[in-house]
This record gives sequence, C-alpha cells and structure tokens, in this order.
Amino acid sequence: MNPRDEHPDAQWIGEEAGPIVRPYVLTRGRTEPTRGRFDLITLAVTVRSPSPGEMGLTPECHAILRLCRQPQSVAEIAAHVDLPAGTVRVLLSDLLDHGLVTLQEPQSETDMQDERMYRAVLDGLRAL
Repeated sequence: MNPRDEHPDAQWIGEEAGPIVRPYVLTRGRTEPTRGRFDLITLAVTVRSPSPGEMGLTPECHAILRLCRQPQSVAEIAAHVDLPAGTVRVLLSDLLDHGLVTLQEPQSETDMQDERMYRAVLDGLRAL
C-alpha cells in the first residue's frame, strides 16, 4: 500500500518525494542560468579545479567538472550525471560564475546564412 493513501496530507520525505524535488533542491529553486544560452549542443570544458576552500559546490558540480575535462555538450553532461538538462544548465552557470568552466556556444543562425559557407559546401560536394 502506498504511504500517501494512508495519510493524504502527509509530507513526502526521501525516496517518496520523487524525482522532481532533487533537481529543484540542487539549483536552490532556480530554473534559469545566471548567464549564457546553454543550448543542448553548447560545449563546456573545465578550465581549473576548485580550490580546497571554495564553497558552494555540490557533488553534482564536482562530477560535472570531472566529466568536462574533455569538451562535453549540455546534452551529454545531462545524460552522464542523470539530471534534467534544465538543472545542468543552472549548475553549469554556477560553475561559469566561479570561473571553473568555459563555454563554446553554437554559432547563431545569422552566421549559418553566410553565402560564403554555402559556396564552400557546394565546392566541397562538387570535388567529390
């Protein structure tokens, strides 16, 4: 029998709280990064390890830093640490604010509409 069936007004604690509580707690209720776009294909790379006295980093942040020793996309990070992409975006923003990671944002659509790029693609295809 489900404990909630016995006491419908009881607060859920631990495993009974479900998967929604944990990401909310990890981000301290924040749903948006403080800066950066963080598309799913945005790459993050660790640029330095945290100093021993550096406060405010969760075990999840440390896991992200270890993972990002090699460039990783937001989607890859989310899959490896088993967290929603929105939560990973907020945590990456925190790491960016601490100067622990750097980001490589994807090119904007305006850059992708450059005629020179299309000509280079066509020339490459013709060369095949």
